[in-house]
Amino acid sequence: MTDATNAPARSDPRTRRNVAVLVGAQAILGSQMPMLFVVGGLVGNTLTPNPCLATLPISMIVFGSMTTAPWISPLMQRQGRRNGFIIGALAGALGAAVAGYGLYIGSFLMLLLGSYISGIYMSAQGFYRFAAADGASEQFRPKAISYVMAGGLMSAIIGPQLNKVMFDFSVIPFLGSYVAIVVLNLVGLFLFFLLDLPNAAALAAAKTNDAVRSKLELLKTPRVAVAIICGMVSYALMNLVMTSTPLAVMGCGFEADSANDIVSAHMLAMFVPSFFTGHLINRFGVEKIVATGLVILGLAGAVALTGVTLANFFIALILLGLGWNFGFIGATTMLASSHTVSERGVVQGLNDSIVFGCVTLASLASGGLMNCSGGSAVEGWNAVNIAMIPFLTLAGGALIWLALRPKSAR
Repeated sequence: MTDATNAPARSDPRTRRNVAVLVGAQAILGSQMPMLFVVGGLVGNTLTPNPCLATLPISMIVFGSMTTAPWISPLMQRQGRRNGFIIGALAGALGAAVAGYGLYIGSFLMLLLGSYISGIYMSAQGFYRFAAADGASEQFRPKAISYVMAGGLMSAIIGPQLNKVMFDFSVIPFLGSYVAIVVLNLVGLFLFFLLDLPNAAALAAAKTNDAVRSKLELLKTPRVAVAIICGMVSYALMNLVMTSTPLAVMGCGFEADSANDIVSAHMLAMFVPSFFTGHLINRFGVEKIVATGLVILGLAGAVALTGVTLANFFIALILLGLGWNFGFIGATTMLASSHTVSERGVVQGLNDSIVFGCVTLASLASGGLMNCSGGSAVEGWNAVNIAMIPFLTLAGGALIWLALRPKSAR
């Protein structure tokens, strides 16, 4: 398989500068994601006429991301990453404004529209990790991806704590959170002018030198297929459980602040390991790190099924975050080394469309399982965690299948 960096590697110092900027973007703009995922379910539960649809606003965010990836990835291929990232930030501001207006007038449909627009930001944010890998040497690539993901550490602190402050900012509960998200996007977008990324003309020139395989041919490539499956399962299961967490916590008699603290701990677990995940990948191999992530995700579900105390919620969500980190960063690294420069836009757009398509289904299923699969919050929470089993089996089986194939056939 031709590696994305078979062409002479560009300077890693340049990559380090871009990584620093992208870490800042993850910290500032990325803070909106934990805010939206907590507020979306709670506001949805308030406005929807059907409790089974309480998490639909979160599903619309992910659906927006899924439908954005097929056009924003080629746009970045043609016009550069910066333009795509700025579009994402502007969409984040507009989406929060529309959703906030929906809350103000009590319109569930307007809330859903705003959530969908916010999904454009979510899609653009997903390409930060690929931008970090652009031009990086093969050895530095997993570290670059990990460091950018580590920027989420600050967003994991800023977002939930800002939510706490802004919950009561307005006489309308949760409206202040949407106002804060608008400001985060408008301020944070200026970071992208500091990026020094490969220009679109250079990428277009590189594209003429290599053949680009069709989407079907790419999906038939074992390493590409397994990377997509493992990324899909890691992200979808994390979303499945996290989306239901605020509803489960409050349904079991705890306060909204406890839900924020649990989500904050979860997001810290998602991003703190990023400081060393890249080193672990270089030392042990990407397949072993992905496999470890899947095992930890299974442990998260097991802990959640043993009880509904605050300790259970905290431990389960911390394990969930750690498992996502190993599984998703590992899958991203595997994918980044499985295609040529010319195939970058096609592969990355295809990957994120599939991943976030499954995440959309997971978030939809989350609300239904949580609110409509039993007579109590405990039964709903158990159903959410039991639903992890078949998907973990799928990803684990895919990894084993890849490992058993000859290296030349991967």
